Amino acid sequence: MGDDADRTPSREENSRSGLTPKQRLGTANPRLLDACIVTIHNMETLQECVAYENQHEQRVPILEMLARRAEELREEDES
Repeated sequence: MGDDADRTPSREENSRSGLTPKQRLGTANPRLLDACIVTIHNMETLQECVAYENQHEQRVPILEMLARRAEELREEDES
């Protein structure tokens, strides 16, 4: 059971979560936004969220959080 908690979900598992970029980013609650961004586990989902944010809200702090998450994902891919 502990092994499953430590692994990164696959792209298929992320897509099964059913969260759209609007659902992930459509709140002003900072804690909820943090949680929604930290649970992005692949670049495809992250890029969709960046595109959504650029088209709709254009909130610089959120775009910065997404950029930091992209860097984390790149670092995870390198290890």
